Amino acid sequence: MSNLNEWRGIGRLTADIELRYLPNGNAVANFTIAVDDSYKKKDSNEKVEQTEWVRCTAFGKTAEFLANWLHKGKRVLVCGKMKTREYEKDGIKRYVTEIHVGQGTEIIDWPEKDAQRQPKPQQNQPRQQSQPQPAPDYDSFDDDIPFADPYRGARSLLI
Repeated sequence: MSNLNEWRGIGRLTADIELRYLPNGNAVANFTIAVDDSYKKKDSNEKVEQTEWVRCTAFGKTAEFLANWLHKGKRVLVCGKMKTREYEKDGIKRYVTEIHVGQGTEIIDWPEKDAQRQPKPQQNQPRQQSQPQPAPDYDSFDDDIPFADPYRGARSLLI
């Protein structure tokens, strides 16, 4: 029998994403989403609502992208794997369970259509000199791409 470690949830960011860089230059983003859930009690048929607070960690370009485009209160679909790590603080072993963000994560609350989509200014990013890039020629792409999903549109994000 095979194993499966897959998690998906839609929630709202509880705070702005914390983006930092490791000594080797890799980006790491930590954030928490609030995922709402509800059920009805069998005995009274009363609706009970509860919120799960899910810690998430993204790495590399995904971390930078999410930190630039998302901020507190925005909705995101997070897909990834559940991981538990151990650390020691004040001589006590502690455990943290979090979702390592992976492929399929999508931003649900993009900036408004009419607003110019500008990412947030990046902080603590290593300085790199970039040279101007030529504008892409979108007219040269073939419109008959066999794997394009017509139901997604240009506003979805697949990481």
